[in-house]
Amino acid sequence: MAYKHGVYGSEVPTSLVPMTNVSAGLPVVFGTAPVHLATDPVKANVPVLCYTYAEAVAALGYSDDWRSYTLCEFMKSHFALFNMAPVVFVNVLDAAAHRTAVADEETTLAEGVATISDPVRLSALVVKKAAAGQPLVLDTDYTAAYNDEGKLVITALSGGELASETACILSYDRVNPAAVDGDDIIGGVNVVTGEYEGLELVHQVFPRFGLVPGIILAPGWSHLSAVAAVMKAKCENISGHFEAICICDVDTDTVTKYSDVSQWKNANNFVYKGQLLCWPKLTLGGVKYHFSTQLAGVICKTDAAHDDVPYWSPSNQSLQADGAVSGIDGAEKEIFLDTSNAAYLNGQGVITALNFIGGWKAWGNRTTVYPSVTDPKDAFVPIRRMFNWVNNTLVTSFWQKVDNPANKRLIATIVDSANVWLNGLTARGFILGGRVEFREDENPITDLMDGILRFHVFFTPPSPARDIEFIQEYDPDYLSTLFE
Repeated sequence: MAYKHGVYGSEVPTSLVPMTNVSAGLPVVFGTAPVHLATDPVKANVPVLCYTYAEAVAALGYSDDWRSYTLCEFMKSHFALFNMAPVVFVNVLDAAAHRTAVADEETTLAEGVATISDPVRLSALVVKKAAAGQPLVLDTDYTAAYNDEGKLVITALSGGELASETACILSYDRVNPAAVDGDDIIGGVNVVTGEYEGLELVHQVFPRFGLVPGIILAPGWSHLSAVAAVMKAKCENISGHFEAICICDVDTDTVTKYSDVSQWKNANNFVYKGQLLCWPKLTLGGVKYHFSTQLAGVICKTDAAHDDVPYWSPSNQSLQADGAVSGIDGAEKEIFLDTSNAAYLNGQGVITALNFIGGWKAWGNRTTVYPSVTDPKDAFVPIRRMFNWVNNTLVTSFWQKVDNPANKRLIATIVDSANVWLNGLTARGFILGGRVEFREDENPITDLMDGILRFHVFFTPPSPARDIEFIQEYDPDYLSTLFE
């Protein structure tokens, strides 16, 4: 040690660790997008983080054809109807793979302009004067761009080869969203490239963006039992540490009566503690939305109104809807449930829409594991989400302590910091109480020697007040007031 003479200072780590802020409801949405309309297109199977509608449209494009391009529905709902952000989108439509080739198609030029309704992949567009001719030059002989209606406009340029023509020959790739199926949403690991695809990409959200996934969605796909099964699997152990919920839809094309929903749910194995199931579809101004799309907006809006802590149930919170429907497109029937119908669905672990007092509301607190499992932490939506949120917060907060010496100072720092945090949650009404303990019976000597520490977290989120009853009684004693 060097010789010292004078006054010196030093520092020790703070005995309390500030807890990190983890968003409980970050949506990660899987589906298809019209990337041929995007101005700054993102590649297929690459997660993109968007804070605004404009960002989403630039990266993914936008079309009102929501059946073909399922991500557009979520863009419209989350950004425009609920004004919530951010969202992570994963588009699985690969315009280079999901395509149909069109060769030497003659197209009329009206006053030097041709309009193409097909979803054309611009990078593969070839324009010629004749089938046997040479390809013309973009921005010299013609321009090609999409208009606001999503149609491709080819314009002959003055002085170019098409300037005096009344027709041209086009060859191009037509983007084919119908070629995408449930297997593309499910994804996996590409055996050739080793890249993640589809739902497997939920594991890349935190490494890419530093944000913890909160809700996994695939509107338009989640009614498929195979897709829903993988969505359930991806709710746990995200990036090896985090937990989320998923929101799925009943197939409203085939399930048109509320009394058939439970049978469909059980037949398709929609039973899981972190899964929410919705029926029917919602409408607003004649436009149809998957319920899962709007429920994600309701959850995020409810969280935002309560300090981004998910202790408040989304049930009895307003939807952006003026109706509910089920049935095949063009032959839907309106759905109006009374409270007993809605309560039946809730008792089967299904969330529905109720127009009773205050307009259309999301109605239901139960995950799909109910009624087969009644444990509050698994069966109640807000309690399940609180358990996820507490786990995710503890992981992100104490990650900095991994590989520190496993001594009394480390143990005291973790216990004290977590208890201060839980006390704060209790004081604000987010939980009824909570504590963290380092228990000898849960930490055997062999595990401590191997560097394994276990902390027991006790806490109780409030259950939603799903049943409020008033007991009335006639009291004859008040008749005495007649003689006062």
